[in-house]
Amino acid sequence: MTKTLAVNAGSSSMKWQMYEMPEEKVLAKGLIERIGLKDSIVTVKFGEEKEERVFDIPNHTEAVEVLLEDLKRLKIVEEFTEITGVGHRVVAGGEIFQKSTVVTPEVLQQVKDLSALAPLHNPANAAGIEAFLNLLPDATSVVVFDTAFHTTMPEKAFRYPLPKKYYTDYAVRKYGAHGTSHMYVSQEAAKLLGKPIEETKIITAHIGNGASITAVKGGESVDTSMGFTPLAGVMMGTRTGEMDPSVFPYLIENDSELKDAQDVVDMMNKESGLYGVSGISSDMRDIIAAKDTDADAKLAFEMYVDRIQKFIGQYLAVLNGADALVFTAGIGENSVPVREAILSGLTWFGIEVDPEKNVFGVEGEISKPSSRLKVFVIPTDEELVIARDVEALKK
Repeated sequence: MTKTLAVNAGSSSMKWQMYEMPEEKVLAKGLIERIGLKDSIVTVKFGEEKEERVFDIPNHTEAVEVLLEDLKRLKIVEEFTEITGVGHRVVAGGEIFQKSTVVTPEVLQQVKDLSALAPLHNPANAAGIEAFLNLLPDATSVVVFDTAFHTTMPEKAFRYPLPKKYYTDYAVRKYGAHGTSHMYVSQEAAKLLGKPIEETKIITAHIGNGASITAVKGGESVDTSMGFTPLAGVMMGTRTGEMDPSVFPYLIENDSELKDAQDVVDMMNKESGLYGVSGISSDMRDIIAAKDTDADAKLAFEMYVDRIQKFIGQYLAVLNGADALVFTAGIGENSVPVREAILSGLTWFGIEVDPEKNVFGVEGEISKPSSRLKVFVIPTDEELVIARDVEALKK
């Protein structure tokens, strides 16, 4: 019996879960928010207890120190030597990493070098890895890549219609993201279908503040909505999703606040999506609360739904039909209005939703027995996937 930490470090947050392995028993979980900002929030859940504290945490190294101190203070561990593995979610692995990998100095540098593919994520991921390496040097540290699941995409799906040299010389291609989530929920969907995953065709919709849709055939990703970076695909909380690239030079030429391409990319990553269109919030709950009285919020909601419907339609074509559509992640799991709106525009494909099942807190099938395309709500568990990969790679 050993203990493994699964860590998901964001630019200003650190989500974690502690497992007893190989039993896969969750011992504790927590979230540190507002790292580097005033009034950081530290939440720990263990057993039936929950503790929340607010104080300043200036960087990821101190966030890791707080996390480890809490584990001892709350007697989740007696000694740090009990923690034999730490798994880190990393968004972009490029073409270098096609599977989870034990951290070495070379691997850590490569994670940093790949930051251009996930500028909001990889630097934070690397900072978390370094902090844990310094504080838990004897634990096996493993990086688990969002992009790894998508390395099975055929070239016709991942290549862009650019001159070949931009792929061969600069590795410009579609990489995707949220791979651990898409893999996990597609495997769970196959169980609900009662079929070997090798015989299934499933569309997985990971819809949260970041969102991506994936076509999964026989348990392998064959296409996904995110692209060279997580900016591509469907409209998201603060990201545009798909855009005509001609908008970039046009905005630079006409908006004095946008000096160069990086300014435009930052705006499209951080100030767009639900937030940009509504002018209110990037949080879907706020959009839904306002959409009946605010025209911009209503438009943001409708655009969000529209983009997701279009990608689902694409992937029904890519797969030539599907066995199931899966909703997961924060909005996909919890927002009944979003699911209703998306599914109401897909009835031609044989979707029949059971309104008594499509409610808040539901897990499992929400379609009627007669529905040609089954619809499931499956809570994602990226942390469990991470912990399993750590266990497989421990010394």
